[in-house]
Amino acid sequence: MTDTARPDASPTAAGTGSAAASPSLRAPAPDTDVRAALFSDQEYASRLAKVRERMRFQGLQALIVTDPANIFYLTGYDAWSFYTPQMLFVGPDGDPLLFMREMDANGAWRTACIDRELIIGYPERYVHRPHIHPFDWVAFRLRQLGWVARTHGVVGLEMDSHFFSPKAYRALVNAVPEWTLVESFELVNWVRAVKSDAEIQYMRHAARVATGAMQAAVDAIEPGAPQNEIAAAIAHAQALGAGESFGDYPAIMPLLPTGASADTPHLTWSNRVLQDGEAVVVEIAGAHRRYHVPIARTISLGEPGDDLKRLEEAVAEGLQAVLDAAAPGVPVRELALAWNWKLAQYGLAKESRLGYSIGIGYPPDWGERTMSIRSEDESILERNMTFHIICGMWMEGHGYEVSESVRISDTGVEAFTAFPRRIIRK
Repeated sequence: MTDTARPDASPTAAGTGSAAASPSLRAPAPDTDVRAALFSDQEYASRLAKVRERMRFQGLQALIVTDPANIFYLTGYDAWSFYTPQMLFVGPDGDPLLFMREMDANGAWRTACIDRELIIGYPERYVHRPHIHPFDWVAFRLRQLGWVARTHGVVGLEMDSHFFSPKAYRALVNAVPEWTLVESFELVNWVRAVKSDAEIQYMRHAARVATGAMQAAVDAIEPGAPQNEIAAAIAHAQALGAGESFGDYPAIMPLLPTGASADTPHLTWSNRVLQDGEAVVVEIAGAHRRYHVPIARTISLGEPGDDLKRLEEAVAEGLQAVLDAAAPGVPVRELALAWNWKLAQYGLAKESRLGYSIGIGYPPDWGERTMSIRSEDESILERNMTFHIICGMWMEGHGYEVSESVRISDTGVEAFTAFPRRIIRK
């Protein structure tokens, strides 16, 4: 079935060409609900070529991609369907095949920039069944299409993907004994680590969304305000965006550690009412076309205490040292060393990583699971790598966060946002 089929068209008319010649029949209007490709054909082809180059380097005959961010990166497919099993099968050559639930496959072409015949739906009877798995069906379909016979050897799996379950792995092991299934070690994620200039533009749009959402948080935070109302103001701004920089749904909900609970980073919200003298940590992201720019700031209701002021000063100097050190060719570990040295001058230390690579995000995380800014990371910075530098200090009974999302530029860094890097006093 195609979107241009006419149920009233007669076989005779179609066969003689009279329907096409009739002035009473017009070509169907363009489908406005088919999303335009976010990138050029050349960019998508380049991404696939880089993935296959890395596949060959790792000795992989094929790759099974299950991370929705990686599927989006290679095909443009974007929908909330990742809660059921789906995969992109990348063979050594030819077109990748996108497998998903049949009801999603029927319309996946509306966002995916691959041919419709490459999108294959598995039957509904395989969804959420105790003794069968959708990948049982998918594996047999790959066998029918000849890919199992053509792909003897080592096949990579995204073993650390949030949406690849042990049951999915078992289904593939049992269904395709000819394959040796191995960890792909975030293969596609590493290809994603260096952004194109077009991707950077989407992140700049996301930065405008992030700025508006943080301002909404600052405006909503006041004594007597319940946390859930603050979260609602943030979520509204995240969806609204700013003009052409409309908001997408973020991979992580607003994080609002408050008062003494700010000594831990990943708390969301309740109906707790803010009090005079408290500080609220806000960590959020702006998202646009699935590209994320996170930002964190600390808002104080009244003059902050001496402990927070000390953290404010130490973090300001440490963050600036990190930004000054970042440039193409610099090892990632050098950023961590610059940060740790500044903290040590204040008698402070941060055991957790300082930041991580960012870009495309789907729940439950906006990180890329590749580089982390810490002293053990030997990766080398390149132009158009992008990071969330999160200077979070979680102390006993209080905490402080300031973060920046940055791009490695030709000579240093570009900060995506320009929000004040200090305690915001209200």
